[in-house]
Amino acid sequence: MPHTQPVNDPAHLARIAQVAVNARDLPRAVAFWRDVLGLKLLFEAHGHMAFFDVGGTRVMLALPEKKEFDHPSSILYFAVQDIRAAHVRLVERGVAFRSDPVLVAKMPDHELWMAFFTDSEGNTLALSSEVRN
Repeated sequence: MPHTQPVNDPAHLARIAQVAVNARDLPRAVAFWRDVLGLKLLFEAHGHMAFFDVGGTRVMLALPEKKEFDHPSSILYFAVQDIRAAHVRLVERGVAFRSDPVLVAKMPDHELWMAFFTDSEGNTLALSSEVRN
């Protein structure tokens, strides 16, 4: 039987605070995330980490510290209101998309659209939009 923690429990897993994304060339990765994606750079640390704010979640770009950490990242899905406009803007900035936005699922009250692209470090990222009927 599943167990859920009460919201007032101090050990409750309430939100994701940080996501790590591997980089091979940190200055190149910072330029992509800051200048191309337009995300807010919070700070850089120790010459091998950079932190961005993505809607209240911190994303850490980092050079892998050990061989076992050197792998592609999980796919991050950036929520956007207008996926077509976001797609056009990022293509204009040189982002390589795998395809135009595609309809993934039709729900009773909305459609789910996605578009996948690659960052400067080879990590797969995506735009995601819930289009209300």
